[in-house]
Amino acid sequence: MRPRVLCGVLAAVALSVTACGGGGDGRRADTADGNRPGYPVTVSDCDGRRTTFHRPPEKIVTSNAAGLEMLFWLGAGDKVVGTGFPPGRGTLPAAFADRAARVPVLGRTVIAKERLLGSGADLYVDTFSSMRNMGGGVDGPRPEEFRAAGIKHVYLRSTACAGSLRGERTDLSQVEEDILELGRVTGTSPRAAELVAGMRRKTGAVRSALAGVARSERPTYFFFDYDAGTEQPLAVCGRQVANAVITLAGGRNVFAGCEGDFTRVGWEDVVAANPDWIQLGVRDRGGAEANRKAFDEAAAFLRDHPATKGLTAVREDRLLRIGSERTTIGGVRSADTVREIARALHPDRVK
Repeated sequence: MRPRVLCGVLAAVALSVTACGGGGDGRRADTADGNRPGYPVTVSDCDGRRTTFHRPPEKIVTSNAAGLEMLFWLGAGDKVVGTGFPPGRGTLPAAFADRAARVPVLGRTVIAKERLLGSGADLYVDTFSSMRNMGGGVDGPRPEEFRAAGIKHVYLRSTACAGSLRGERTDLSQVEEDILELGRVTGTSPRAAELVAGMRRKTGAVRSALAGVARSERPTYFFFDYDAGTEQPLAVCGRQVANAVITLAGGRNVFAGCEGDFTRVGWEDVVAANPDWIQLGVRDRGGAEANRKAFDEAAAFLRDHPATKGLTAVREDRLLRIGSERTTIGGVRSADTVREIARALHPDRVK
């Protein structure tokens, strides 16, 4: 679908950012040096390796629904020829649902290396950096294999590179840079700028509403990744996107001080922290009813477990049902997640 058609769809569902930037169809004449207008564009991966684009990609594969959604927001969704971790029914904005359902699924989880290399794509948008992050120890193609297949490999660095960042993340600046960078790569920079401006308006409004709330007065918060296992919980650390979301929403992540982006902790650590709020971080099950059941299971676990049933958040039913992906993987809707959490934590200030 062309960007002007996407504009009409977005306007029809009254999204907060309604003006569309033209992404072009990739058929503009090359300049004298062989580049398209607005190019070359150079991006880097988590280790600083650089990739240069001289024209917009024509066929794109995404590692998961987060990259797929971002391309739809940018108006470049018509170039997607395949994805891994496909979105479940009802998980994407209504404006994108029908077209997303028609995107070929190259892998229900991570895409097998041979299938990715044989996809015919000229760009792979990777949310995970290493396939081991989400695929149970499966290795992805090596750089030389991507080159041989004619596929350029870029990352959503706010998620893929989180573990190598320095310091605690307290804003969405790296998510915003992902959007702006992918906009430059796909030739949709005007649209990317509009999306980022819309995100900043939302998070700015929350920040203003909470300006008078001292950090010490903000409620403590634990992100319970139910699907990562219940024997030894997986905590969100200060470098993870979720820490920025929680902080912007006026919460205090009880494990913000741990190293990296995620780490295993003990239930005794959660009990010692005794969080005021717990988010039930359930991963998408493919439909609203299946997701509701998973949230129910996560809540029941906390209410029945000897170590957690006495926690303040459990006793007072301060259990937020917000999906994992929306919180731990950066995207345009990260700002909406900030608002949703802020409304729960500070209902008298964030309406």
